[in-house]
Amino acid sequence: METIASILTKSADFLQREGVENPRLDSEWMLAEVMGYPRMRLFLEYERPLGEDVISGMRSMVVRRGKREPLQYILGYVMFGDLRIKVDQRALIPRPETEELVDILIQRYRTREGLHVLDLGTGSGAIACALAHALPGSIVWATDIRSEALSLARENAQQNGIEAERIHWLEGSWFAPLGRESFDLIVSNPPYLAKSELPGVEPEVGQYEPLTALVAEDDGLADLKTIISGSSKHLRPGASLFLETGCSQHAALAEYCRSLGISNHGSERDLSRKDRYFRITV
Repeated sequence: METIASILTKSADFLQREGVENPRLDSEWMLAEVMGYPRMRLFLEYERPLGEDVISGMRSMVVRRGKREPLQYILGYVMFGDLRIKVDQRALIPRPETEELVDILIQRYRTREGLHVLDLGTGSGAIACALAHALPGSIVWATDIRSEALSLARENAQQNGIEAERIHWLEGSWFAPLGRESFDLIVSNPPYLAKSELPGVEPEVGQYEPLTALVAEDDGLADLKTIISGSSKHLRPGASLFLETGCSQHAALAEYCRSLGISNHGSERDLSRKDRYFRITV
């Protein structure tokens, strides 16, 4: 008879052989999902016998994880701040670094009401939903070139109880769908990997996540530059643009700003003290 303890051990051993980075922890998250438990409850019932339905459901998840499908896609969600964000192959999985950027923005703007915010390349809608949820009275515009990503983003707004009128979802490339609208804050986590970096990414990324949302031309700088050059028409006086970037790209981005006559720019560090975010203020 399989128990919680035995199936966790067998699952973790299998995933370790397949090269999964956190085999035991991933096994715990998957079993908790199958059983409808909080993960910590598993530790209180280690010797509980498991029925065939639980064993079958767990086996299916473990096989998928062994093929290096991301855990978040298998579970179907990721926690992003206070929000539960649905994730699937329509969009990138929100990263901890992106959550850190949102935390920075919430701390800086939480006392300001009625903000007009723009999220470029919204993907799952995590940034747009988190800012609409946390900033009182704000109105968010969110663009994405992929209709399937916008469909997922709308689902996330609805599932997290964000009023429909708080976020305007627009299909198109970067600023193209916006007309003359201007904003107090523009934020984006655009593609910034260079093609040369692809061979080094984990299978979870290279085989499952949409590469168009990861890779950009010009050594990963093309979309970052497009956003910087286009932002001037859409930033109100005193407004800021925040970009999530690669840590080695800031010197090139600063030089590009200087070529455009943009002087008020700088780097913001993530929790690991790396230059992860690039800021422009007008």
